[in-house]
Amino acid sequence: MAAQDVLGQTARLASSSALLQVLFRVVTFGLNAFTLRYLSRELIGVVNVRLTLLYSTVVFLAREAFRRACLSGSAKRNWTKTINLLWLTVPLGVFWSLILGLVWLHLLEVPDPSVVPHYQAGVVAFGLSAIIELLGEPFWVLAQVHLFVRLKVIAESLSVVSKCILTVTLVIIYPHWGLYIFSLAQLLYVSVLVMCYVIYFVMFLGSPEATKKSFPVARVKALLPSWVEDETFVNWREARLTWSFFKQSFLKQILTEGERYVMTFLNVLNFGDQGVYDIVNNLGSLVARFIFLPIEESFYVFFAKVLERGKTVKDQKQDDVAMAANVLELLLKLVLLIGLTITVFGYAYSQLALDIYGGSMLSSGTGPDLLRCYSLYVLFLAVNGVTECFTFALMCKEEVDRYNFVMLALSFIFLCISYFLTHWYGSVGFILANCFNMGIRIAHSTHYIFHYFRESPHRPLTGLLPSPALLLLYIISAAVTACSEVLFCCDKGWMARLIHISTGALCLAATLVTMFCTETKLIHFVRSQ
Repeated sequence: MAAQDVLGQTARLASSSALLQVLFRVVTFGLNAFTLRYLSRELIGVVNVRLTLLYSTVVFLAREAFRRACLSGSAKRNWTKTINLLWLTVPLGVFWSLILGLVWLHLLEVPDPSVVPHYQAGVVAFGLSAIIELLGEPFWVLAQVHLFVRLKVIAESLSVVSKCILTVTLVIIYPHWGLYIFSLAQLLYVSVLVMCYVIYFVMFLGSPEATKKSFPVARVKALLPSWVEDETFVNWREARLTWSFFKQSFLKQILTEGERYVMTFLNVLNFGDQGVYDIVNNLGSLVARFIFLPIEESFYVFFAKVLERGKTVKDQKQDDVAMAANVLELLLKLVLLIGLTITVFGYAYSQLALDIYGGSMLSSGTGPDLLRCYSLYVLFLAVNGVTECFTFALMCKEEVDRYNFVMLALSFIFLCISYFLTHWYGSVGFILANCFNMGIRIAHSTHYIFHYFRESPHRPLTGLLPSPALLLLYIISAAVTACSEVLFCCDKGWMARLIHISTGALCLAATLVTMFCTETKLIHFVRSQ
């Protein structure tokens, strides 16, 4: 597949994934607002922090390394060996579910049964859901490598909608069921997700469309693990790369979910405060998750396909290098401008957003400061996602192994900083520690990118430099909206709030107009792709 075709399909995959993330976050956003009126903060804290952490940890440790290794390289490979390797995620998931399930049941603080009933059943259900989801891993990787955009959209949309319908129904009819509600909804979510992929490939394989596309897998039976006579069970190059990524993924999970591990294992916040933190965290991460994560996942595939892992820039096809450098520069510019916009306008509108969403329970206390800090954290997330996406797609095994040592030291420092900052500043300390963590990771990735393109005429890191006119307008907007918040928000009535909102809308409109006038290359890229 030509590099230009890969770029086009990758852009469509990223935009479709972004729309999916919009759906997920909006649904979660609305679901939290709804359940707050029926269930306790403690129950929401246990589900969204404690049990979701169990599920995400099992899934991440069992499959993340396999995904990164198997998504690298060409679609033309020995898929039998790749599929065999991917099926190893299931026993690995069973192992982690058993080990972590015992930890969650016997070593961690158990919630009060009168406030959060059926905790044990919840742990078992969320651990089982992780294993069920891993059963679909070979199907997911095949779909991702061959850029089956529509399949991902349909599968994840159906699973999220099914989960939400069941959750709302049970919350209204049986609110006393407690964790049974979320356990059943989680099991339904993963079951629908896996069945969508399985049903699609059962219908697709052997069809005229599959023959026309020269799809590398001809029968459904070929998607099951199988021995190849006189050959190894797996591709050992992929297996070794998986092991390198596994060591890295273990550390990355600590860094990604660090605040939840600190909350879960060190009890720095009670379950009620954890619930409030998670609600504010979900609100703050809306844009980060529905825009930045799809871009990172989709363009990781693009860079891995267009450039060959482990080769220097001189040994690559120069047309592909030029395209990759141009795309990287524009992606950096895109996420930087989105991040700056959220940081500037998020500061002045955090308290208003929380007051509208959750009333005084969220808008008083540390809630507004937490969301303001998260607005700054979004800027770090934006840049880190793209720089690491490129770096991980190009690193050879030895470079990945070296980076693992950096991650090990960073993990230890991050956990220590999180613990102390939380004691000093409460939940805001988690966001400050995450900013430090992302800053170090960005420094490492930008150093790698600079070194990689040093012997070429391309300088993609210039994407991190916005135009002076746009930067000046951001500064003016920050000052105007901050003054507007002091004068009109948030206890002076709805008319004052509308004036505050109108001020922000005018500043945002001026920023967007300036962006369209000064960043013409980026605008053309977004429109064309």
